Amino acid sequence: MNFWRVSLMKTVLKVKNDSEVKKVAGAIAEMVREGKDVELQVIGAGAVNQAVKALIVARGFVSTNGFDLSAVPAFVELEIDGETRTGVKFIVKY
Repeated sequence: MNFWRVSLMKTVLKVKNDSEVKKVAGAIAEMVREGKDVELQVIGAGAVNQAVKALIVARGFVSTNGFDLSAVPAFVELEIDGETRTGVKFIVKY
């Protein structure tokens, strides 16, 4: 039997190379517990590193609530200061 989660809101979190891992993880965990769709957007290797660490920590946070969090990476085109840049997005699944 398949169950589909329908979310009316998607939260996009922009993670930078100096983002605090626990704060990003807490935000992810809060959105998951509220049943909202979450997407992380990053540009650069340092930001990818922080986002991956935040996903790992968030997975631990929500596992006690019965959620099995995972993420699907994909490329995304982002507009920054009038320029189009290629970044990475992590679509959070649970």
